[in-house]
Amino acid sequence: MTYAELVQALKDYTDNEETTFVSQIDQFIANAEERILFDVQLPVFRKNQQGTLTESNKYLALPNDFLAPFSLSVITGNNYFFLLNKDVNYLQEAYPDETETGRPKFYAIFDDTNLLVAPTPDGTYTMEFHYLYEPAGLSATDTTTWLSLNATNALLYAALIEAYVFMKGDGELMTYYQTRYQECLPRIKNLGEGRDRKDVYRSGQLRIPVT
Repeated sequence: MTYAELVQALKDYTDNEETTFVSQIDQFIANAEERILFDVQLPVFRKNQQGTLTESNKYLALPNDFLAPFSLSVITGNNYFFLLNKDVNYLQEAYPDETETGRPKFYAIFDDTNLLVAPTPDGTYTMEFHYLYEPAGLSATDTTTWLSLNATNALLYAALIEAYVFMKGDGELMTYYQTRYQECLPRIKNLGEGRDRKDVYRSGQLRIPVT
């Protein structure tokens, strides 16, 4: 589904082309995309970025689009050394002396713009950060996105929920759209949190219990 097709679908489903409603359609779509982002983990929501830790500086700036961490590693030569994620208090208690240096072994989210590592770096290190982020939305691309191509129904019904909240629409129809959206989620979860986390050779086929 393209951006134009989703916009037209929202107009058709709601039978609404009133100017104020149409002006809010991009917001409906953005809200729907955010709903899916926080309801299910998908590969499209993951991102890698490299940065540099400098000697005696125990802070590493977070990417502007950061939402949550997956992993942080130090790259030395051809080797990756993964840091353990801990609470800030743990790092400060375990390494109270900032002059104690070495290759970082732990990290924590210090504030909304920085990571804290410990011990304090004893040199310059290349870091690789794997994290959760929100990719550009459909209204920003004006064409297609992974969600619009691979989670079409979930995106449509999530956007319809937002549209009906705005319209203060019929309660029964709102419940119907919410039910349809909830029916879509297990299918996406099977992909993003099931098949994406394993392969057939090692784990076998994805199995669903017989009821």
